[in-house]
This record gives sequence, structure tokens and C-alpha cells, in this order.
Amino acid sequence: MTNQQSTSPQHAPVTVLGLGPMGLALAETLGDHGHATTVWNRTPEKADSLVAKGARRARTVADAVSASPVTILCLKDYTTMYAVLESADDALEGRVLVNLNSGTPNEAHAAVTWATSRGAAYLDGAIMVPPPLVGHPESVFLYSGPQDVFDEHRATLASMGNPRYLGSDPSLAVLYNAALLDLMYATINGFLHATALVGSANVSAATFADLALNWFMPSVVDSTLTEQAPDLDKGNYPGDVGTMEMNLNALEHITRTCVEQGVHSDQPRLMKEIAEQAIADGYGGKNYLAVFEVFKKATQVS
Repeated sequence: MTNQQSTSPQHAPVTVLGLGPMGLALAETLGDHGHATTVWNRTPEKADSLVAKGARRARTVADAVSASPVTILCLKDYTTMYAVLESADDALEGRVLVNLNSGTPNEAHAAVTWATSRGAAYLDGAIMVPPPLVGHPESVFLYSGPQDVFDEHRATLASMGNPRYLGSDPSLAVLYNAALLDLMYATINGFLHATALVGSANVSAATFADLALNWFMPSVVDSTLTEQAPDLDKGNYPGDVGTMEMNLNALEHITRTCVEQGVHSDQPRLMKEIAEQAIADGYGGKNYLAVFEVFKKATQVS
């Protein structure tokens, strides 16, 4: 880590606000990549290890923001961001804020209004890797907001990982983040539930994982989704090799098997109900991907 000033875009000064595990990883990585790094945290001692490696510890938030053209925010949420930056006063004028906490699309839009009213440019972002992977070239970071701001500071952002620009809509980064986490949790839950189901017959998780993860997921699930994803945009769900009615039959069998084996059955029961809704909506003769049409609609609250 170095605190030597540099005019090179690859080594532009940068500030990091928030030094939890992720903030520490971001600040250390930026310093290791040659950026003059200024840091601030409510608990100043959190910066000790960074200061020992050459980072500058700012006394106030205003001092921290004033030190660099770009301030990376790694805080708990948007509410915390506002609380921290309110003390920056006029220091925000002409600066770029890159917000890497998670939240909702509406919160991202509100943050843009808040930042621009104070004269700051704003990018919203999402970190798609855990702290140990920060700085790896293949580690994906998502960004949305003004493209000219992203392009101008891309070199700095690239020091933290692979910067993926999603578009000018500032809410896209948090929306993608929520969608990818939705996929992650659904996938993990699917594997854990399936493992519990075969585990009811004393099959070990390691034995099942060899078949489920090394063959079934890449050869059946991944290849099917890769091939058929373009049809989702077209609303094309041909049922020539399998209909929703056939899939409902399978989901009923899965649910009954869970009950027989004494395994938690809410997850397959919910999937069965979703397939039933798709059939009620007229997709009984279409393939299973037609549940996409159900997912695109707001849940009806009774």
C-alpha cells in the first residue's frame, strides 16, 4: 500500500468510508494497487492496519471526501449513508460517490436525487464476491448510473475487481444484486432440500453431490436454461417435449415423497402451487418455463 499522490488514472486518489470486513478489503486492495487511499470509520481504530501500510486516516467525513475525487461507500445501508455524509457539508460538491451497500431500486433512485442536490455525481454498485476475493480480476462488481462518470473512473474501480457497467438507470446494480442473490438462495435451498430428501434413506451429502452438482446441474439444468433463455424474452414455451401438466404431476410426486419420508415439504408444495397457477392462467399445454409468466406478476394478497 502506498499513499504517494499520482496523476495516473490507474493510481488516482480514492477515499473509502466504512471499514467493516468488506471496507477493509476494498481499502487495502486499492492501496496495494497504488492508489493514495484515505479512510474513515466511526471507530477510528478500525483503520490502524491500513494506516500501518500507508493509508491516511481522515479525522472527519468532510476531510475524507475532500481528499479524493472518488469516495467509495461501504456502509450498512442507505440510511447509514445519509447519516454519515450529512456531516460532509460542502465537501460533496464536485465529488463522485460510489455506493456499494445493498438496498432496493427505490432507495437507489432516492440516493441519486440526494447526491445530485448536493453537487455530487453518483454511481450505485454491488459487490458480488466475499472480502477475500476483492482485487481478483475475475471478481465481479456491478455498477449503474451515468456512463461518463463510470468511464472516467473505471481504472479506479477496476483495481477492486471486474467492473460491469449495467446502464444509466441507477437502480440496476441493486436490482441485479437482489436477482442474483434470489437465484443463489433458491439454488442452495434446492440442493439442500434435495440432499435432505435422499438423506432420509441414509445417502450421504457427498455421495449425492457428486451426481447432483457434477452431472445434473451442468448437464441438465445449466444446458437447458442456456438453450431456452432466449425463449423467455419471446414468451415462447413449446410443450412438445413436456407440458406444465406433466410437470405438475412430477411436483405432486415430489411433495408426496417428502411427506412419506418425513422431510420438510413446504418448498415443493409451493412449487406445485405455482405450477397450478400457471395451468389456471392457461399454460397447461406449455413447458415448465411458462411459470415465468406467473413470476412476472405481483403476488395477489388475499
